[in-house]
Amino acid sequence: MAWKVLGVGSPLMDLLLDVDDAFLSAHVSGAKGGMEMVEPETISALLGKSGSAPRKVPGGSAGNTLFALARMGVPCAMLGKLGADAAGDFYRAEFRRNGGDDSFFAVTREAPTGTCLSLVTPDAERTMRSALGASLLLTPEEVKSRDYSSFDLVFIEGYMLFSSVFDTLLESVKAAGCRIGFDLASFEVAGIFREKLLNTVLPDYVDLLFANEEEATALLGGGDAADMAEKLGSMCETVVVKSGVRGSIARRGDETVKIPAFVVPDPVDTTAAGDLYAAGFLRGLAVGAPLDRCGRFGARTSAEVVKVFGSVPSEESWSKIFEEMKGL
Repeated sequence: MAWKVLGVGSPLMDLLLDVDDAFLSAHVSGAKGGMEMVEPETISALLGKSGSAPRKVPGGSAGNTLFALARMGVPCAMLGKLGADAAGDFYRAEFRRNGGDDSFFAVTREAPTGTCLSLVTPDAERTMRSALGASLLLTPEEVKSRDYSSFDLVFIEGYMLFSSVFDTLLESVKAAGCRIGFDLASFEVAGIFREKLLNTVLPDYVDLLFANEEEATALLGGGDAADMAEKLGSMCETVVVKSGVRGSIARRGDETVKIPAFVVPDPVDTTAAGDLYAAGFLRGLAVGAPLDRCGRFGARTSAEVVKVFGSVPSEESWSKIFEEMKGL
């Protein structure tokens, strides 16, 4: 394996809950399909109103990507802060079980492990409400103290823009000579931090960027996927713009490739589709695959995760993913 990857983000326990559109209209403010930060009490209230028990799985945007990368044999670790509680212990144990290195996690007794409530409607769209808990307590000193020199790529989730350690993280990673991968994470993140992203983060730090079409539109103001990939490609070495069932466009230097989607007729849940696309794409890069193969592998992993409820592909889906890997 040519690369070793460190993921940085909020390690969260995902709470997956089936709801209908009427529930969203009655109880959830904001746009369907988006993500908002809330207090833990808000999540508890929504769960109470639903009258249903959620399914619990390790998650978080970078976490979803790293768990899949570890399962695919890519040497990887994750930097994020967990609570000193049962949820944090479970998260670390599952990461180790999948093949990840858990030594980069930080732990605190000051707050519980963060949670993300994923409200999944019958059309497989998910609307997320996150209470970041312990993950918010990662400190600049903890970021500075980590040794990044052994990693080829540090992959950062866009939600880290809300963290006070974000600027320190970029500077520390860049000083260590690592490539930086970045996922825009949501159209809200792209919109809120638009100026910072365009003026400093992307042109000065990011080597590899993942965005879906909605996120790219929030950042750039509009255009088709190819045009937006070209604009973003002027700032970052490699860019991927995803357009759902219409596939994705990957651009590196003067090379642009269009990657068709593996269309799933009846998706169950789109949770982590973008995170698993990133995992597949990164796995391709880690073994030196050409750009189109990286995109195809990203599309395969993304398609397999939308067949299940949650962020973890089924064993049958992993068999298809591993079969696709034979070509890499």
